[in-house]
Amino acid sequence: MSYLDDVSPGYGALPPRAAFSSDAPSLSLNGDWRFHLSPSLADAPPGIEQDTFDDSSWSTLAVPANWQMHGFGKPAYTNVQYPFPVDPPYVPSDNPTGDYRLTFDLPSAWLTQPAVLRFDGIDSCGRIWLNGTELGVTRGSRLPSEFDVGSLLRERGNVLAVRVHQWSSGSYLEDQDMWWLSGIFRDVTLLARPTGGISDYWLRADYDHTTGRGYLSVEVDGPAWLSIPELGILRASTDLPIDAGVVEPWTAETPRLYEGYLASDHERVPLRIGFRTVTIADGQLKVNGKRILLKGVNRHEHHPDLGRAVPYETALADVLMMKQHNINAVRTSHYPPHPAFLDLCDEYGLWVIDECDLETHGFSEVGWERNPSDDPQWEAAYLDRMKRMVERDKNHPSIIMWSLGNEAHTGRNLAAMASWTRSRDSTRPVHYEGDAACEYVDVYSRMYASHAEVDEIGQTTELPFIQCEYAHAMGNGPGGLLEYRELFEKYPRCQGGFIWEWLDHGIRQVDSEGRPYFAYGGDFGETIHDGSFVIDGLVFPDRTPSPGLHELKKIFEPVRISAPGAAIPTTQTHGTPGTANPAASKSPASSNSAETVAPQGDFDSPPPSTSPQAAPALPGGHPASSVSGGGDGEKGSLGAVDNLKVVVANHYDFSGLEQLSFAWKLEDEGVEVASGILHTPTVQPGQEVTLDLPKMPETQGESWVTVTATLAKDAAWANANHPIAWGQVNVKARQQTQGSREPREVPRDIGGIPIEAPKLDLWRAPTENDKPSDEETWRKNGLHRLQHRLISVEGGTTKTRVAPPARAFGMFVTYTWTGDETTLNLKVDIEPDGEWPGTLPRLGLRMALPKEYGNVEWFGRGPNEAYADTRQAAAVGRYKYTVDEMQTPYVVPQENGNRTEVRWAELTNDTGEGIRIEGDFEFTARRWTSEDLDAAEHTIDLTPTDWIYLNLDIAQNGVGTAACGPGVLPQYQLHAHKASIELTFTRLGS
Repeated sequence: MSYLDDVSPGYGALPPRAAFSSDAPSLSLNGDWRFHLSPSLADAPPGIEQDTFDDSSWSTLAVPANWQMHGFGKPAYTNVQYPFPVDPPYVPSDNPTGDYRLTFDLPSAWLTQPAVLRFDGIDSCGRIWLNGTELGVTRGSRLPSEFDVGSLLRERGNVLAVRVHQWSSGSYLEDQDMWWLSGIFRDVTLLARPTGGISDYWLRADYDHTTGRGYLSVEVDGPAWLSIPELGILRASTDLPIDAGVVEPWTAETPRLYEGYLASDHERVPLRIGFRTVTIADGQLKVNGKRILLKGVNRHEHHPDLGRAVPYETALADVLMMKQHNINAVRTSHYPPHPAFLDLCDEYGLWVIDECDLETHGFSEVGWERNPSDDPQWEAAYLDRMKRMVERDKNHPSIIMWSLGNEAHTGRNLAAMASWTRSRDSTRPVHYEGDAACEYVDVYSRMYASHAEVDEIGQTTELPFIQCEYAHAMGNGPGGLLEYRELFEKYPRCQGGFIWEWLDHGIRQVDSEGRPYFAYGGDFGETIHDGSFVIDGLVFPDRTPSPGLHELKKIFEPVRISAPGAAIPTTQTHGTPGTANPAASKSPASSNSAETVAPQGDFDSPPPSTSPQAAPALPGGHPASSVSGGGDGEKGSLGAVDNLKVVVANHYDFSGLEQLSFAWKLEDEGVEVASGILHTPTVQPGQEVTLDLPKMPETQGESWVTVTATLAKDAAWANANHPIAWGQVNVKARQQTQGSREPREVPRDIGGIPIEAPKLDLWRAPTENDKPSDEETWRKNGLHRLQHRLISVEGGTTKTRVAPPARAFGMFVTYTWTGDETTLNLKVDIEPDGEWPGTLPRLGLRMALPKEYGNVEWFGRGPNEAYADTRQAAAVGRYKYTVDEMQTPYVVPQENGNRTEVRWAELTNDTGEGIRIEGDFEFTARRWTSEDLDAAEHTIDLTPTDWIYLNLDIAQNGVGTAACGPGVLPQYQLHAHKASIELTFTRLGS
């Protein structure tokens, strides 16, 4: 049997230990190495470990790097299936093999002390030589391996050779829903290990929440002492526990770290110590005695140009963006991350589930037959992977749970991992979703449990319940986040979970015309692949936030701002056959009542637009001390609105609201007319306070007060005035006007601007969440190929029947045009004919106007796209973008860009001429049709036409999360029903 087929962890490596830095010498061996790729081990050149080997004709490759990302071979993506025969432990003979060589010199001082050579990540198997001597073989791609090399080093001409194989027995344990990428992709470091130094340590910093005291215990290999000057601890012996006195605890909200050091006579190790205690009590996961709610994401390591060789700056950007979007937890799916990422989690504050480098999902394709999880010969490999993770990461306060891995079914080897972990570390619970019976884990974990299932679990489970994956963020979505949050807050044992996932794993490519795009599975000629399933993140491959991340920020808000007694609406009934038009019963935003009403939903703080044309209609950003429009925001008394109140609720687990500033602003049809500060008293976690808003000045149009909570001062992860949360209160309702009712013919232009007249449209380019749920029914029902039959024309009224071919059901549609020389009114009445099966993608109108009218301003919800079940992050305001800026560039083109609850929209050219549309509608504006979107596979497939296509909708179906998880909830489903829409079109400009 070849070493490639050996199921052992490898050989030659030292026992695992913690990752840490010290004042002992170290030498990074990162940089350009000589590199040669062979199609198989049989074709690999012999003698690469010898000094005399001539590698002058080889290429160079950076270390760390994945070779496929630099032109050597091609990436391949599978989610579940192995890209090789399931024949454990054997792998194909056609096994790409990369040979690396590096020659380096050393100062003479290195030759007087022991040293180790550390590899932080080799995918998937590495055989290593130094100066002609074999050091060993390593498996476990995302785990460190160290080798004793002190006796082999020389001052000049050290030759390090590494042979890396794409496939090995370890590949069976690394089927982790990601690109298959190979090579030395993490750091390589030479570390001096001085005699009498600190080879390993484990510092436990416990916190007693009843007394506020911290307690330290240190497990160290050899004589050493501990110093934490800030706590008055100087050269304390590590032989006995240490009472640190009253300390500030570490939490994800307040990541307090104490600087210190562990020292011996020959080495000093800097420490960053966080005091915290993790327990399970009363069926709840608690930190420092308090139940926590995990508002988390799953994070793969990926870079669109570099693969899994993720730079530190990118990891930092991830952490900062998570914090800025109210995320408080990360599951390191499905392997330990680069150790620097955990340092960042300690520093900035994120709860972490650290997950082992283990997944055997491909065995599900063969009924889990021969799955290594229950095969005794694989036990050593399983335990080795767990030990290397726990020992490497044991000193991080951010890690509150160890996870055995992911989707490896169940079996004795997983149970053995859990048993060893508890014996080694009793301070952290063990997680593994695959143990459905909870025989060897400490928390009950599920993936993609529906809302109904979570409701049931909340009432029955005895262990803490965590959704380790939910709300699949693939393409447009995910929907239903609000309803999950409500369940997590309703049941103490339902303690949140982790959205799948943080980012799209697109790989940046350029087509033959020089146009950039992001590739996904199948784009590199893979014979087996899982397509775009790797494009399932809250941020795009270049780390641009998606609308889904803005929605998540709103859902995860740690502060809830609402009107007294306001219940956050969780339903938006779209109707069923025979029901009344839901758009006909006006919301408070569009009613004729002038009474003060509750906030409309629980809306996210939209980020400042990157467009220079964005209207200043977004909450946040103004100085907390500023007051405009008169003293305390007052501007006269005539018609002023008084007695407005707002409720501020603290949903932090540990923090008060002292770190936040609260401000209000009043907008009249999206234009700010007054603003000021809102003084907030102390509000403890779980408490709320009702505050009086100042008297508001008189306004003319529909008016809203927005209350925003921002950072009062700079934080480590964001600057002062960064928006945390917001809510809106309607001050004055919309006043509607009636236009002329003189009949008009169906127009071909509006004031001389040519148009394609509006007509019924039921189709949208299916989203990634539509594809596994509604798309098949929609296509079967022929909604993508409707045909229009003219019934009659009488005056300004046109009656039609719209129906798909080969089907008996349809829609009777009556278009009634009225108006005068300056204004056109359109009333459309829609009535189903026959029994309509399934849902509708959309219900509304499609029209078009020339391409030059590409500047868009609207008053409604924005600034980002919103759908029935993804609208919490949409605030009422006035927004201004171009048509091009309104497109959401999903890697896989699909329905996008919808703006909801729109009162009016204007489309103009660069001289201000154009069309104004008024009514109650949703709209999209794009330079291509829904059919073009439907046909496109990548963004470069979308070619602008000579027209701008407008959808003016009564409603759209929700988006759900059916790509993996529940579909659209019933209250967000759109069914065929009797409905009407009224629109007014006005020519703008000369």
